[in-house]
Amino acid sequence: MSKIGVFPGSFDPFTKGHEAVVRKSLGLFDKIIIAVGINSSKNYMFELEKRFEHINELFKNDDQVEVQSFQKLTVEFCKEVGASHIVRGLRDSKDFQYEKSIAHMNFDISGIDTVFFLTEQKYSAINSSIIREIHRNNGSIEPFVTKPHLLV
Repeated sequence: MSKIGVFPGSFDPFTKGHEAVVRKSLGLFDKIIIAVGINSSKNYMFELEKRFEHINELFKNDDQVEVQSFQKLTVEFCKEVGASHIVRGLRDSKDFQYEKSIAHMNFDISGIDTVFFLTEQKYSAINSSIIREIHRNNGSIEPFVTKPHLLV
């Protein structure tokens, strides 16, 4: 039986920090599913197809990584794909406080545990909201996103 981890998020866009978390998690899991959440009430800057293309290109040589979309509770998606853990990245103590609460709730309703990876210090300031603002104002997002040309 393979050990599957789910790394959920909107990934609008998928940053170098996200990429680093996935690469770190590959040592613990047989498969990582990058689960792109779809929220119909949210306005995304980058189209779902572009986000998929971008993430798939980053991991095209890694059979351990799969990209899927989902539109339900993360724990329900985890059960559907047979995942034993949710994977999350932490940049700072504020992330930890927020993620800890969600991890406890997820465990209480499903028994699915969360594994946290500390973001490398060089990526700790990277934030998707800030990257979207830079992009919206015609700034370069290349320092923060691998292969950003795939998103536009």
